[in-house]
Amino acid sequence: MSSPTTAQSARPRVVSVVGATAAGKSDLAVALARALDGEVINTDSMQLYRGMDIGTAKLTEEERGGVPHHLLDIWDVTEAASVAEYQRLARAVIDRLLAAGRTPVLVGGSGLYVRAAIDEMEFPGTDPAVRARLEEELERVGPYVLHQRLAGLDPAAAEAILSSNGRRIVRALEVIEITGRPFTANLPSNTAVYDAVQIGVAVPRPELDERITLRVDRMWRAGLLEEVRRLEKAGLRDGRTASRALGYQQVLDHFAGLCTEDEARAETVRATKRFARRQESWFRRDDRIHWLARPAGTDPVALLDRSLELIDRQESVVR
Repeated sequence: MSSPTTAQSARPRVVSVVGATAAGKSDLAVALARALDGEVINTDSMQLYRGMDIGTAKLTEEERGGVPHHLLDIWDVTEAASVAEYQRLARAVIDRLLAAGRTPVLVGGSGLYVRAAIDEMEFPGTDPAVRARLEEELERVGPYVLHQRLAGLDPAAAEAILSSNGRRIVRALEVIEITGRPFTANLPSNTAVYDAVQIGVAVPRPELDERITLRVDRMWRAGLLEEVRRLEKAGLRDGRTASRALGYQQVLDHFAGLCTEDEARAETVRATKRFARRQESWFRRDDRIHWLARPAGTDPVALLDRSLELIDRQESVVR
């Protein structure tokens, strides 16, 4: 890791903004980057994909307000997500910004990606033969059977991984077989590799549910179906990760005749609310995160002053 510059040595070197989807993290991150002479680094696993703009609520160029954003649009929708590759890319950007005297401001709701960027975390290798066998079994018996096996081998991993997420279940079983240890033994520790302050945006559940419903409605009006149709032609259905993204999976099911458009939209709302609860549960387990309650009906940038106060407090500790 790069040595701190004089300008950076008295403040936390990295800032991370986390929380549930639709909480208002992105706008706060832009405001923080402006205030701290920084740049934004994406930690949302689905915003890494090119063309997945509407369904992931990716900020437009105008909304970014001239603040440079990194690690957006770096993968084709046919590529499987790789936390290990993301870690390599994220740390390269963080180190480059620190060396230039800029403050990296991480933002996103993908907890594993946040932890991979800023905490100690090593990734076990893969075994093509084991992976192929498990993937064949997944195709044959489905994710729920494999999830039950995972629950017997590593209950904590089974609790953290959705029973429908075949890709992650296969990876967990592969790691257990290769290493002989529980998959959770390879999850990130709370040992940071960067001096960081982590800020959580907390929105009351009823308001967050309402914001999620409104966001999905906006996505539909903004042309989500047309976006998915375009990405389908680019191979979205073949993408093991991208095709399962919230909204995209439901619209693909609609295109396949498995549900009506109204049913796809309603299921997107339901699935997003469930996902938001899982995000909050993940982040709440990390006692290093400073939670800021966002008052009902306020702009997320209203949290800027309180966020800067947190950073100032950590600065005094550093000094």
